[in-house]
Amino acid sequence: MNLKLPPKATDSAFAKLKEVGSKSALRISVEGGGCSGFKYNIEFDDEISKDDYIIRKENLRIVIDPISLKFLEGSIIDYKSELVGSRFVIENPNAVSSCGCGTSFSI
Repeated sequence: MNLKLPPKATDSAFAKLKEVGSKSALRISVEGGGCSGFKYNIEFDDEISKDDYIIRKENLRIVIDPISLKFLEGSIIDYKSELVGSRFVIENPNAVSSCGCGTSFSI
């Protein structure tokens, strides 16, 4: 798939992956649902498909399936540690609105 602006991941996101020490890839997908129409699913996955989009740094990988990739074009995958908690977050320029929890959005 040709992307005008591929998704990227921050050093903070990769630092958290390294800290966790998992040999699995972090998979990010977009599914229908959530309070805004679409929701992000973030999980570790050992199975990488040949058509997955892979963001690499050293031996760390973040993977996105081709269907989700079109929703994540130009996005930045980050890890934020705040007073209310720590989590992976996605700054998605395609989202016109999102819910308060930051895990669902609409386009």
